[in-house]
Order: sequence, then C-alpha cells, then structure tokens
Amino acid sequence: MTQREKAIYVGVDLHKQHHTAVILDAWNKKLGEIRFENKPAMFPLLEKEVKKHVKRGYSAVYGLEDVGGYGRSLALYLTEKKYPVKEVNPALSASRRKSHVTVQKSDSWDAECVAKVLRDEWEQLPDAKPQDLYWAISQLVTQRRWIVKNQSGLVKKLHQQLGYVYPSYKKFFSEVDGKTALAFWNDYPSSVHLKHVSVEGLTEYLRERSNYALSGKKAEQILNLVETDGDTIREFQDKRDAIVRSLVRNIRFNEEELAGLEKEIRELMEKLGYQLETMTGIEGVTAAELVAEIGDIHRFPSAEKLARFAGVAPILCGSGNKVRNYKSKQGNRELHDVFKALAIRQIAVTRTKKEPRNAYFHAYYEEKMAAGKTKQQAIVCIMRKLVNVVYCLMKTKTAYVMPKVPVKDAG
Repeated sequence: MTQREKAIYVGVDLHKQHHTAVILDAWNKKLGEIRFENKPAMFPLLEKEVKKHVKRGYSAVYGLEDVGGYGRSLALYLTEKKYPVKEVNPALSASRRKSHVTVQKSDSWDAECVAKVLRDEWEQLPDAKPQDLYWAISQLVTQRRWIVKNQSGLVKKLHQQLGYVYPSYKKFFSEVDGKTALAFWNDYPSSVHLKHVSVEGLTEYLRERSNYALSGKKAEQILNLVETDGDTIREFQDKRDAIVRSLVRNIRFNEEELAGLEKEIRELMEKLGYQLETMTGIEGVTAAELVAEIGDIHRFPSAEKLARFAGVAPILCGSGNKVRNYKSKQGNRELHDVFKALAIRQIAVTRTKKEPRNAYFHAYYEEKMAAGKTKQQAIVCIMRKLVNVVYCLMKTKTAYVMPKVPVKDAG
C-alpha cells in the first residue's frame, strides 16, 4: 500500500463564524463530517474527530482554501501541531463542484470538494505556511488596495462635481487631484469665489501652493477659462460647494493614510531582505504585492509550482492528433494580475529617447511577435519568464541582473 493510500484527506469549508470539515479516504469514501466554531478553543474537536478515522500507520492531511483570512487561525493550529496542511485554490474546488452531474451548494459538499482536490492534487498544491510576517504584509497590502480603490471613486466624484461648475476644469491643472489643484478646489469650489479675484492675487496664491512652480500665465489662463465657460452658478450653490470640499478632505485623508501604510510596508519588507526592487518595473508597492500573495517562497519547491499557483502555467488540451495550450483561468488572480502588470512594464519604452526599459524582455517580446504570437500571447510568455525571475530573486535574495541581449535582437 502506497503512502498516498495510507492518508486520510480532510477538506475544510471555511466561514467567519464556523467551519465544516469532511473526511475522505484515498478512495474518496466519506468517513466523517464535523461542523465547529471558528475559534482556537474548538479546533481540538476537529482533531479528535479526525483521529477516530486514522488507523495505525495512516496519517491525516488537511486542505484549506483561505489560509490568510477566515482559515488562518485553523492553519496556524494545525501547522503548530505538525500536521501537513495544503492551500487549495478556490477555483479548483469550484471546478470540482461544477463538474458533478447534479450541481449543488452546501457547506458539506464544498468541504468534500476541497477534500477531493486535496486527494487528487496533493503534490501540486502549495504548503500552507501562515507566518505572521507575511500575513502582516498581506493585511497591509489589502488595506492599501482598498484605500486606492476608494480614492479612485472619490476622484471620479470630484470630476463629476467640478464638471458642473468649471466646464473647462481639466485645463486648469495637469492632475485634478494634485496638491495645488486640491488646494484650489477647496478654496474656490465654484466660480462664484473667483468673482473678485485678480490675476495678481491668483498668481500669488498659486505660487505659494505650488512652491513657485506656477506663474501668472497659469492664473490668467484659469480666469480666462472661467470667463469663457459662462455663468454656471445655480441656486443652493453653497451646498454643492460643501460636497467639493468634502471630497477634497477625503482625498487628502486617503493620501495621508496611503503614505502611512506604505511606510509600514517598507519597514516589514526590510526584515525579509529581498531585492525585488532592483528589477525594472518593480517598486516598493509591487514588491510587497508579490510577497503578500506568494508568502514564504520556500513553500514552492520549484518555479513551475509557483507559476501554477499564479495561474500563469498554460493548460494542455488535446484530442486525437490535435494538441493546444490554453491560457489558465485558475490560480491566484491577484498574483496573476500583478505579474501581468509587471510584464507590460517590461516592454515599455522611455518617453524621451523611446528606449526599452528592459532591453532583454523587449527583445524577447519582439521575438515572440515575429514568431506569430498575438500581443496577449507574447505577454503571457513574458509573465512565465517573470515567474522564474521572481522565484529566483526571492529564493536567493539577490539583486536582479539584466541578461545581455544578443546583437541580432538588440539591433
């Protein structure tokens, strides 16, 4: 009997208040099920239930979908008890659930699907290693991501409000949410506040708030645009001015929050000693996003396993003599999107000299395009190479060295 046949597979469906676990043997026979509260005091109940089905010479392995969220406490408990714990991608268990003849949805069935994926994909699944440092970075990155999304919504609303009172507002400043622009919208939320403002007065105002980057020409331009826009003042204008000022306050607050979060992220990233920022296109935030989604790199025995986890590895599909590789829609989608954005940066060129930011990947991209690949296919090829690079940089904690581009490609 093989070691795989001597294992008991425990799939856990995770929730905020409670978890449901289903226990299977190597032949997918359901041995037991237990529902327990999501708190450390109740976790021994799961351990006790599983032990009832573990015969002498057998061992129990666990599969959890969310080891960084609702399942983190359980993952910690199990790993500290030295049980093998695997992270099961939700897309895999969802696919297993939908492949059933009768599609059903319940905590018990979800847990059973996790257990079945655990049994069939054991060697491919990454180990769950819920270390506090990586978890803290993940939490900070998630919070930053939420604030960025909220900030985007606020700026969109600001555009809407400004469009009512300043039809030509986009010509006022290069960025509507820049430091000087926000000061201007706060003090002059509508054209009524500019009625008695002279070119000289506005010039002085702009100079002070832009650290003397803006001149009288900009002040004259703004006042001329306001005049050519015509009368935009309506009844209860002061109430709508309050909305603009509220948006400005919230945007400024978010900027301060983002600065604080990024400082916290930098401090934690320094403890890891990675040099990811030495690579083209990776700055502090991107490096933290990679670490937040990957976690401890040592839980992936190879770059191929990381590529599979990120949904970058192609899926082989064949029938008869026809075999094709298809883009994977599984894997960690957040990590997949980070790699995609990073791949696009590799083929970018500088604004002034139009030189490739990364000569090696730019040449590789041109090579794939010349071979008949579509733009998206070429980008996926770059993503796969980037997985190898990031894996190596994190595993060795070394700096990135750009490979030399052959003369025939560089020309």
